[in-house]
Amino acid sequence: MSQLFVDPQKIARARELAESAARGVQGFIDQHTTVAIERTVLRLLGISGAGSGGAPLANLMVDKLLAAGVLDRGAAYWLARALQQSPGKDPLLAIEEITAHAKNLPRLSDDQEKDLRVNLRSDARAAVRELRGRIDERKELKASLQVGSFPGAPWKYVIVATGNIYDDIEQAQAAAQQGADVIAVIRSTAQSLLDYVPHGATTEGYGGTYATQENFRIMREALDATSRKLKRYIHLTNYSSGLCMPEIAYMAAHERLDMLLNDAMYGILFRDINMKRTFCDQYFSRRICGFADIIINTGEDNYITTADADEAAHTVIASQLINETFAHLAGMKDELIGFGHSFEIDPAREDTLLREFAMAMMVRELFPRSPIKYMPPTKHKQGDIFFSHAYDVMADLVAITTGQGIQLLGMMTEAMHNPFMMDRYVALKSASYLYRAARHLGEEITFKPDGIVARRQREVFDNALHLLEEAASDGMMTAISKARFGDTARKADGGKGLSGVVRRAPDYFNPLLEILEGGVQ
Repeated sequence: MSQLFVDPQKIARARELAESAARGVQGFIDQHTTVAIERTVLRLLGISGAGSGGAPLANLMVDKLLAAGVLDRGAAYWLARALQQSPGKDPLLAIEEITAHAKNLPRLSDDQEKDLRVNLRSDARAAVRELRGRIDERKELKASLQVGSFPGAPWKYVIVATGNIYDDIEQAQAAAQQGADVIAVIRSTAQSLLDYVPHGATTEGYGGTYATQENFRIMREALDATSRKLKRYIHLTNYSSGLCMPEIAYMAAHERLDMLLNDAMYGILFRDINMKRTFCDQYFSRRICGFADIIINTGEDNYITTADADEAAHTVIASQLINETFAHLAGMKDELIGFGHSFEIDPAREDTLLREFAMAMMVRELFPRSPIKYMPPTKHKQGDIFFSHAYDVMADLVAITTGQGIQLLGMMTEAMHNPFMMDRYVALKSASYLYRAARHLGEEITFKPDGIVARRQREVFDNALHLLEEAASDGMMTAISKARFGDTARKADGGKGLSGVVRRAPDYFNPLLEILEGGVQ
């Protein structure tokens, strides 16, 4: 189904405005770093353990550098200086010693500075080669197996969220056996507000399971075994959002995850994380995702859970176009940008199915090379599980008819409890039925150029164009402060994490960023 009723000139103008709005922020990003970015660099260089109290070593080291007021030169630079000054010493102790008098250290000669950077770049390239090898392992396994349980249909995406990684594995494997193509491990509630990544495997979590590198490893290993058994590749996704976006992106790349929820504005709007911090962190995290061929899922579906889906549909389109530019600025190709949207129109309204067809087709056609992620209804779900199930099936119908790429399946017990295995089975069975029953429906039907669908597309896009004009004129930070997205206002210097944003010094050094941006081979 290829039916887009929007003037191509308006689409081109919208992309120009989105690029202008995003580039206005990119100037700030290019001049700053964050504690999360610097911790990511240290992790690449081998600082991955935890201290005696369980605090990650990368946090302890970056916190020392931040407190000493020298993080602006880059954590990698100071790690090299510290180990040079105290060869063979524990890296944390070496950092503690050097930060005690960092601003009074004797200046290195030009040759010494050059040698330090050359050696660090060599170490970083070696670490990146090892990372690339792990990514290639994932690609080789995927290439050897069937991808997708139903050819030509959206990947069926379900969640596990027990709080215990070992229980998650059992539920994930059962879902895969029932036909799931993607397993999302939901994070423990409010982990996005932690300015550190917990260490090791975890067996307790509220509303989900902590995202840790060890949990990533355990689940990926289990799903690889299941993939080989089923002869069908099972994708794994988690969350690269919150105060640790780039660190989680690196851990996910290292542990061979396939997808990450990653959005340029989600943390700002829905978790009250400082926008300056978020914009910097999303750039670095997306650089890593692009390098690792990880598909990102943007978060526009959330906008219409806090605002009316029908009235705020234009904010979804505007944000998707802005997210597209941010992803391109971070070097991501279209095939890795999974734009999110959802079936959230109030079911009491007439012609919701036609209005939803209008949105789903428009999103699909605006981003033809991207694996669009389509979300099920959640906001208007009811305790009546039979109605809830019928509501979910409507989303299945739209997904297969309009050619969505990834479909999160609705659960009839949404908001009542974490899904039982039988809840997932019912959702997977129904989606498979719709995929068969409506396999070619989208190729057979057309909509009138002056009908409800066409008028709805034009109305929504015109409103999106007006919003983009405002964002380009006033700037993204101002637009967000005026609650133009998600009906939520945030201030440029408000929210959590601003103290972790640092302006780069003229001699700032980040060997991983150099590699990701293609400056050093």
